[in-house]
Amino acid sequence: MDIYMLVLAILGIAFLGAAWIPRLVFHAPLSFPFLYVAFGFLLFSLPLGLRLPNPLENSFFTERFTELLVIIALTGAGLKLARPMTLSNWSVTGRLLLLAMPLTIGLAALLGWWVLGLAPASALLLGAVLAPTDPVLAADVQAGPPGHGAEGETRFALTAEAGLNDGLAFPFIHLAIAAAAATSSDLGWLAEWAVFDLLLRVAVGTTMGIVLGLLMSKIIFRLPGSGVAYSRDAFVVVAVTLLAYGLTELLHGYGFLAVFLAALTLRQQERDHPYHEQLHDFSAGLELLLMTLMLILFGGLIGQGLLAGLDWRMIVVAASIVFLVRPVTGLLSLIGWRSPLTQRGAIAVYGIRGIGSLYYLSFALNRQEFSDVSVLWQTVSVSILLSIVIHGATATFVMARVDNEIDSREGAS
Repeated sequence: MDIYMLVLAILGIAFLGAAWIPRLVFHAPLSFPFLYVAFGFLLFSLPLGLRLPNPLENSFFTERFTELLVIIALTGAGLKLARPMTLSNWSVTGRLLLLAMPLTIGLAALLGWWVLGLAPASALLLGAVLAPTDPVLAADVQAGPPGHGAEGETRFALTAEAGLNDGLAFPFIHLAIAAAAATSSDLGWLAEWAVFDLLLRVAVGTTMGIVLGLLMSKIIFRLPGSGVAYSRDAFVVVAVTLLAYGLTELLHGYGFLAVFLAALTLRQQERDHPYHEQLHDFSAGLELLLMTLMLILFGGLIGQGLLAGLDWRMIVVAASIVFLVRPVTGLLSLIGWRSPLTQRGAIAVYGIRGIGSLYYLSFALNRQEFSDVSVLWQTVSVSILLSIVIHGATATFVMARVDNEIDSREGAS
């Protein structure tokens, strides 16, 4: 059998299904990610001769592929948000980033150390990897596309959180790397981390994102001969994404943060212009293509034994982080915010875990040796799988209820 041709045919079927399956399952207790993970599992469990590289041994490929998918998703997330960038408009997002995320990192690390017996650096890495919410698999809970998408507080907060915490989680990833590399009790490395990885890199990422977003908006909407009428959506989306990410990383800033802020800043300029919808549509299409492939590969890795050796402790820790730690820290961070419990509960519960966690883990493992690598991979993988299954089965119904509640309140007022 010609494996290459078989793969092409399978991809054709998968991409064709990606075009219409999301619409078919929209009102069903199934999600597109769940179906494609299941498809990948079945496909690579069959005796077809298909094999995937072990991510523990080929983490470089895992890092680069997931990296590309995340930055495309971050561009799409930024383009969705038209709300002006003021403290009052972004206060809920700020609560999630400054309170919920650090608390989640700490509690998840504690579970990793106490239940799984991980070394402190590995436990910290587990917490940092699983704390950020995912911009890739969260379409059902995010704000809609420009021009005709819902942007209530719940959807706005979840979209903005997923966009920003993918960059703001990086200091804690670097903290775990620095802790694993430390060879003495001298804490000088901690001061270096605080200045360089926490403050400087965040500042560079923020500055580059805003500056490049403003620059791109001038080129698109203001510069004669190179504006909307002359631009091709695909090239503009890719340019914004790659420029923001590549230049920021070259300057040792956080590229994820820059990509989201560049797209967000671009949307803030001429925020009601229909061109934003065109940019978002291409970004969403490219994201769906890459996500389809990633989900099949993830399911295939599970079919080939990625979770072999999984024990009850890993399942308990994964389930606790996704379904207990995040909801509790989310609700704690929202104390004092006046809104219905339904909205607060949805924001707290639907901190979806996904592809970003695979990127963070492979990024860290490619730069420093950690103990218990297989335990980390399996715990992170089962966390993603649980989130895909449970969140995917319930998100559509819960968010519909939240949207209806918001519409009813606005109608009454």
